[in-house]
Amino acid sequence: MREEAGFEIGPLKESDLPSALHLETLAQWNQTEGDWRRVMALDARGCFGAFMAGRLIGTITTAAYATELAWIGMVLVDPDYRRRGIATRLMSVALNYAQAAGLATIKLDATREGRPLYEALGFISESVIERWERTPDGTPSDRVPSRGVLPLDQSTQDAVFALDRLAFGSDRSKLLDSLIEDSCCQPLVTIGSGERSLGGYALARRGRRASYIGPLIAVDEPAALTLLDAMLHQLKDQKVYIDLNAGFASGAKSLADRRFVKQRDLIRMRFGKDSSGGTSNLVFGIAGPELG
Repeated sequence: MREEAGFEIGPLKESDLPSALHLETLAQWNQTEGDWRRVMALDARGCFGAFMAGRLIGTITTAAYATELAWIGMVLVDPDYRRRGIATRLMSVALNYAQAAGLATIKLDATREGRPLYEALGFISESVIERWERTPDGTPSDRVPSRGVLPLDQSTQDAVFALDRLAFGSDRSKLLDSLIEDSCCQPLVTIGSGERSLGGYALARRGRRASYIGPLIAVDEPAALTLLDAMLHQLKDQKVYIDLNAGFASGAKSLADRRFVKQRDLIRMRFGKDSSGGTSNLVFGIAGPELG
């Protein structure tokens, strides 16, 4: 470990997960232990912790996609230890790791409070991500799912991976395999206007505070809303979060029409080589702030 101003930076290990979940509870985030395990499985060497006398007081994760893109997430610092440079040091270690691994582009989704730190490190704003929430209110106004929705299965999986590469700009099939396996309801696809063409896909998973829809990738607005309605039908009695790509046409209005309420904005930011990764208008709902 490297010692800095009374704290040490070292690898984040599986045995640190209970402490990481405690930090997340303090921040009132939605990720589960499974979410932590998922991002660590993507690149365990890129996940770091800040330790004070052996106690975990800060975290950061780096998800590597193929060889061109890294995604930084889970930037947490114990409230009692903030403003001591811990987040800055964790970011520097993660950036150094990603660059040493040859990942030319590093991205993240910044809160309003965290944005100045990332700008000081050289990150550039690219787009806006909006967190929307829907709480069941007993109103029987859910739209009837379209007949054009099908289960995501082995027959459509390759097409899903191909569409996701087009939308996200990098191969994240390993991540999608994990999300499909952990889905809290039936993963879905819809067929596009072209013969046997894929119009989009949608996944959902359990969170600590709400079920989370995402990623939701679609070639156009009708496909996106068809998938959204079908996922909401499956989750009709649950609180639901979705992180909307604000660049998707009519996305905010469509969510408001479905009784979602906007909670906050995140700023999608980039460090290093210019890349379209994660900013395509084919993305309606992202996979998660820690995943892109």
